[in-house]
Amino acid sequence: MAKTEKLLQRIAELERETGIRRTLFAACPNSTAVIKAAFRAAKRNNAPIYFAATLNQIDCDGGYTGMRPDEFVKLVRMEAAAVNFDGIYIVAIDHGGPWLKDKQRTEKWSTEAAMDGVKHSFEAALLAGYDLIHVDPTVDINVPAGQTIDIRLVAARTVELIRHCETFRRAKGLPEISYEVGTEEVHGGLADERTFDTFIAELKAGLAREGLSDVWPCFIVGKVGTDLHTTLFDTEVARSLTAKVRPLGSYIKGHYTDGVSNPQDYPLCGMGAANVGPEFTMSEYDGLAELERTEQKLLAEGRIAMRSRITETLERLVEASGRWKKWLLPAEEGSAFGALSAERRTWLVKTGCRYIWQEPEALVARQRLYDNLRRVGMDPEEVVLGRIEHDMDKYFYAFNLVDLNNLL
Repeated sequence: MAKTEKLLQRIAELERETGIRRTLFAACPNSTAVIKAAFRAAKRNNAPIYFAATLNQIDCDGGYTGMRPDEFVKLVRMEAAAVNFDGIYIVAIDHGGPWLKDKQRTEKWSTEAAMDGVKHSFEAALLAGYDLIHVDPTVDINVPAGQTIDIRLVAARTVELIRHCETFRRAKGLPEISYEVGTEEVHGGLADERTFDTFIAELKAGLAREGLSDVWPCFIVGKVGTDLHTTLFDTEVARSLTAKVRPLGSYIKGHYTDGVSNPQDYPLCGMGAANVGPEFTMSEYDGLAELERTEQKLLAEGRIAMRSRITETLERLVEASGRWKKWLLPAEEGSAFGALSAERRTWLVKTGCRYIWQEPEALVARQRLYDNLRRVGMDPEEVVLGRIEHDMDKYFYAFNLVDLNNLL
């Protein structure tokens, strides 16, 4: 049995024994600081931790973090050892599907090339030792604007990608892995219960035809009310979807859990896991901005010679990247960055920093900031990590994960 299934099975046993429901907390590893903070927070809370990495973040080309899958797994092991974390951690691909990698979409890759690219990424993840792959073929750039991809095609491509993974894994003698399927996205995902039911039926039949009835996803992503701009988790929908998939042996997975206003309801509704990502980029930015305010005071007092200009640098790099455009609201489409309101520019910079943390100018500005503060006896990295950890802690508590390692 794969690691993730074993963990979920044990959590289910504990629920029967104690009546306490739990939801796994998945952090998107969009920077090395987030990875470090996740292990520190998991160690302090004595809980398992799950890393859900998109192909934009980590892939064969390095992604925007600069890490390939094998390098990511090595770094995760090193950071676990650095804090003597001996609990369970899960390493996973998040949103693995054609055209979900920005490069494939902007360069308008063909269907064959996009699917082959995803398969290559999955192979690299399997060889690196990932524990779970989220198969998400819900984007198709060939579908006309305003229309959604046929959910039967989504199911067929899901089966094709799972079949490829299983064929490759078994040929290489690699350990069993787990799968997650579906999406909460409006561009053709499981946006309503009828579509959800059709997808499940098609997936089940497709896997059976391929002789893969023994392979079934442990997580199915459900649209539970949250997206990038909303923060209310829909308990009624979550309970309904959970009732559909639990008899199949699956759990509902929530995405866009960032800043959700009622995280304590996730375990109560039987949610298996929930992803949090951009929130921690904002936490990291806030930590750096806090340090810059201290730096400005030191400069005024004549205790340092020059400013890092960290937030100014980050804003300029985010704007130059152009990646903020994918997060524009409908009414903002086509607008220049400078034409947006100050509030919207700040939001786009804070969430978009994950794309440019590894840019040379960003690295130099951060290093100068840290050097300035170390000269006066501060530990600036501790401040930034502390900000991220603080925002992670609420999920460990809300999801009833504190001290779970003692029971695993």
